Amino acid sequence: MAKTNSENKRPTWDRYFLNITKDVSERSNCVCVKIGAIIVKDKRILSTGYVGAPRKTKDCLERGSCLRRELNIPSGHRYELCRSVHAEQNAIINAARAGVSIEEADMYIFGRKTLGGEDSLIDIVPCFICKKMIINAGINRVICNTKDDQIRIFEVEQWVSDWKERDMTDDMDIYSTKYNKTEDKRQ
Repeated sequence: MAKTNSENKRPTWDRYFLNITKDVSERSNCVCVKIGAIIVKDKRILSTGYVGAPRKTKDCLERGSCLRRELNIPSGHRYELCRSVHAEQNAIINAARAGVSIEEADMYIFGRKTLGGEDSLIDIVPCFICKKMIINAGINRVICNTKDDQIRIFEVEQWVSDWKERDMTDDMDIYSTKYNKTEDKRQ
């Protein structure tokens, strides 16, 4: 008799690719988070990306500080005042640099908070800018980790449908990350 998936402990495809995304996140050079993204089509990895400063520039680890925290900018605001490029953006950019079509692919995103020596999973959700890029890139699904190590799947077509009916900011409640200067345990 053949063994079932749970008997031979093989991960599902979504868990398999999310586990790989976790390794990609280790390349992040943000002092606050480790986030990685991979783009997969037909069970093949097409592109990877992680949170990091633009090529050939100094990152937050090299500088020893987070510009957004120095300026007391809350999460979800003023993305342009960050030294890093988001993992999702880098995965899309890296595919474009390689001339790889990512239309109808899936994107996996893994993230955890690392500020001040903390190491905890987070409910990772693409920001509004990344959501718009994901929609325009033709991605089908976005698969993310949660803070309790579960998998959350977003159907990109649902975002499009929702935004046709309501404004894009109507889903602000999913962006619950807040911080202030007192959270930075280095101070």
